[in-house]
Amino acid sequence: MRLSGGVAALCGALSAAPALAQSAGLAASLPADSDIVGFAFSGGLALFSAVVALTHIGERNHWRRREARMAAELEDLRARFDRARTFLASEPQAFVVWSSPEGDPDVSASTLLADADGAPRRLLAFGTWLVAKDAQALDAAIDRLRKNGEAFRLPLAGVAGRFYDAEGRAVGGSAVLRIREVTGDRLELIGLRERHAQAQRALEGLQALLDAAPAPVWLRDESGKLSFVNKAYVAAVEAKDREDALSRGVELLDGSARSDAAKALAKGSVWRDRVLAVVAGARHVLDVTKTTAPLTAAIAIDRHEVETVRAELEQQMQSYVRTLDQLPTAIALFDRKKRLIYNNEAFARLWQLDAKFLDQKPTDGEILDRLRADERVPAEPDYRAWKERLFDAYRATEPVRHTWHLPDGRIIDVVAQPNTQGGVTYLYEDTTKAYDLEARFNALNRTQSETLETLREGVAVFAADGRLSFCNPAFMTLWRLDPEELEKKPRFEALAARCRTLHDNAETWAALKGFVTSLNDMREGFTRRIERSDGVVLDCTAQSLLDGAALLTFVDVTADVNVERALTDRNKALLAAEKLRNDFIHHISYELRSPLNNINGFVHLLGEESTGPLNPRQLEYLGYVSKSSAALLAIIDDILDLATIDEDAMALDVANVDVVATMHAAIEGVQDRIAENSIDIQIVAMDNVGVFRGDAKRVRQILFNLLSNAVGFSSPGQTVTLAALRREGEVVFKVTDRGRGIPPDVLARVFDRFESHTAGSRHRGVGLGLSIVRAFMELHGGKVLIDSAPGEGTTVTCVFPASEAGGEARPAASEGGSE
Repeated sequence: MRLSGGVAALCGALSAAPALAQSAGLAASLPADSDIVGFAFSGGLALFSAVVALTHIGERNHWRRREARMAAELEDLRARFDRARTFLASEPQAFVVWSSPEGDPDVSASTLLADADGAPRRLLAFGTWLVAKDAQALDAAIDRLRKNGEAFRLPLAGVAGRFYDAEGRAVGGSAVLRIREVTGDRLELIGLRERHAQAQRALEGLQALLDAAPAPVWLRDESGKLSFVNKAYVAAVEAKDREDALSRGVELLDGSARSDAAKALAKGSVWRDRVLAVVAGARHVLDVTKTTAPLTAAIAIDRHEVETVRAELEQQMQSYVRTLDQLPTAIALFDRKKRLIYNNEAFARLWQLDAKFLDQKPTDGEILDRLRADERVPAEPDYRAWKERLFDAYRATEPVRHTWHLPDGRIIDVVAQPNTQGGVTYLYEDTTKAYDLEARFNALNRTQSETLETLREGVAVFAADGRLSFCNPAFMTLWRLDPEELEKKPRFEALAARCRTLHDNAETWAALKGFVTSLNDMREGFTRRIERSDGVVLDCTAQSLLDGAALLTFVDVTADVNVERALTDRNKALLAAEKLRNDFIHHISYELRSPLNNINGFVHLLGEESTGPLNPRQLEYLGYVSKSSAALLAIIDDILDLATIDEDAMALDVANVDVVATMHAAIEGVQDRIAENSIDIQIVAMDNVGVFRGDAKRVRQILFNLLSNAVGFSSPGQTVTLAALRREGEVVFKVTDRGRGIPPDVLARVFDRFESHTAGSRHRGVGLGLSIVRAFMELHGGKVLIDSAPGEGTTVTCVFPASEAGGEARPAASEGGSE
């Protein structure tokens, strides 16, 4: 109070001083006594000095008391500071204060870090003594605290295995961070919290896993009520959601299954059973497992799909087994213990193993030992080492192949295929035939190559790209090519350019090039004659091969062409000579016919009674002359007919031919020979023989020639048969005699001209009768057949094509006698 009163008095005096000065000035301005003024001024100064002194004394006393109070407060603060330091040192901790967002921190550290006193700012390098995740989290929290004043509290883990508690808050405009090491109960609490968080995360992960599982899972609390079900359980009981299933307590298993489970769990054992249950409205088979420690938990594995897949797999396996049994390849499967687990029928057949032995599931070694005892494996000098090499397949990762040459001559290809379960699948293929075919093929290939090498014909094979792939020496010789150049496999164009020097024909080489380089698989081969400038003539044949290849062959036919030309010239000469002969015969025949007609006329005239009587000898001679002239006239007629046929100048006068009448007319022509030789003629004609279209004169001439031969080769008293019948559009004439017959060597030439073989008979002729018969039959479009055997007679058959002709068939005599 005094201090404040002194200050007030001091302030009043200071404020009064100007007033006094102003009064003094005013007094000075007034006309007064100078002593009064001086006295007044001196009194004012004395008063002012007294006031200042009093004020100074009061303020000095006040500051002394304040200084004492401040000293006491300082002592108290020092005591408090010592107590604070003692308190801070009681546990490892540190304080960091930021007075401003951009200012440097004030770090106060105790024994939180070993070297914190020496370098307190090392404390702010959180990454050096905290785990990376916590260091990043602490940096982020401090940044939010300094910028936004956001308080935080974080548990931290050190790299040395120590734990810390960090707390940050804003205090009086400053950001304060407190870090202390956690020990004792607090450390245990943090550990419990961490384990609780981990357990909670594990529980959430387990729950998510159970929700994702396809099998229904459920838990019960101590009262037996459902406390948890997964999504598969919800779907199985057809509930809306998890809460609906739990609230309604919907059960998946029926009462009997739950009762059995309760009895097993009451005994403290795990209950496992396969039960039937309704899952999503359908009855399924479930494998259920229940436990009761600490809570009742259950899981149901749906076996419906498994059983369905198992049944399908079993069907497929059976199908595969049946398929493997049909394969010709022997197959055997062994497990990792080298024991047989499957073999097909081909395996038993190949190794001749009985089913009883295979049903015992022998090991791989036992099977090999048995095969060795039966001499059905290769004869190896070190059998044990050989068997161990085979067993290397059980440790291999790639298929192992072997070729067995058995003592009985068979060759077996063996493939050992390792499987993922550690076993081996053996494939046994009997390749004896394949090796034999390969050997034969190689031998044939060598033979063909050697044959092509020795052929006189030039052979060249071109690939699909037009390059030469093979040629033999004859090809090089024919075209005078360099072997070294051909070894380079030139293209066809290059070879054609070199061959043009011998045959410069653009058309030929264009055709060959088009064939060789054509991509058409349906190209057709061709043959072309090449006449070279050096006089050599080649026949070139182009043929297509497989895969677009082309084969060209060149045959030197120069000699054949020369011979052909010579034969052609000779043939032309022969044709000219034949024409000259035919013209000569035709001319001579006509020239002979006139004198013969005169002779026959005079013979007939001499035989008339009006000419005068002739004695018997004259009549006999006249008869001989008449017969000879008639025979000569018949020969001339035959020659003229053949000449006309050779010139293709004979035309048939086609009309209806009465078969029976023609047969009788032909017999009339040989009546004199029949009577002379005492031959009996028998006519056999079917009732329906009728008529057919033909030249009646030529048919009668055919039958006359056949009857003349039959009568001429028959002995007196024998019978000659002339038969006719109709069958399926044909009219058939048959002339049969019982004469000497025709030898086989003569039978092939009986239809040749001027072939006459009397064979000791009385028949005489120039050998034109059967030639005339065959010529006339060919003109009618028919055929003539002859069947004869020595001593049994001869049958000549003439077959005429006979479509139904107009007119009715008249009956004919079935039998005729000698006339």
